[in-house]
Amino acid sequence: MKGTLHIIQNDPEVPPGNLIEHLPIPHVVHHPYRDGHLPSPEQIAALIVLGGAMGANDDLKHPFLTGLKDLIRTAVSARIPYLGICLGGQLLAASMGAQVVSNRWEERGTLTVSLRNEGKEDHLFNGILQEFSTFQWHNDSFDISEGAVLLASSAACPHQAFRIGDSAWGVQFHPEVTEEIIRDWCSLKRSMSLHAEELLASFRAESGSYHATAARLMKNFLSSAKLLP
Repeated sequence: MKGTLHIIQNDPEVPPGNLIEHLPIPHVVHHPYRDGHLPSPEQIAALIVLGGAMGANDDLKHPFLTGLKDLIRTAVSARIPYLGICLGGQLLAASMGAQVVSNRWEERGTLTVSLRNEGKEDHLFNGILQEFSTFQWHNDSFDISEGAVLLASSAACPHQAFRIGDSAWGVQFHPEVTEEIIRDWCSLKRSMSLHAEELLASFRAESGSYHATAARLMKNFLSSAKLLP
């Protein structure tokens, strides 16, 4: 479908979650982990790439990642609006020649992210507080490629958001999660299941701020793609 927002779900355990609530426009969700299918650039008005348990360079285990990184490079070159979330941000960095490092700056739970001066002036974060609540769940982290602009940091992870050009963004945090998703992720490892209620309680305590930020982020991205009036 031409002129449509396309969403790439890389992992059955990492769905678009509450992002769907903030999408008052036509959209298509692809599942290349299942069927290998990716949209052609001509179909895409804007592209969101979600997270996943795999690494950005795990192409041998997950061959669809090679084609996905090619698609990301094409989107950046063609100035197709792009938003990469967690793994999606790492894939953007890797596609543009930056390193993605495992077991560095790991974070779990509801944590504060701070906008840098560049982030305060960036369209994606328009109307978002300088310090805002996020949900984090990552082992890997991205470096910032040459020519990219670092937009946000946290106490544990200095690379939280970046922009390449004027239409491609990567974020390390998860604006899409729901309580159900958090509970599902905790259930995947016994070590995390022991902390599920603690993580959920912290998320509930910040849910109002978290959801307001997620909604605003999505609105800003869609308006940058001219998909909102």
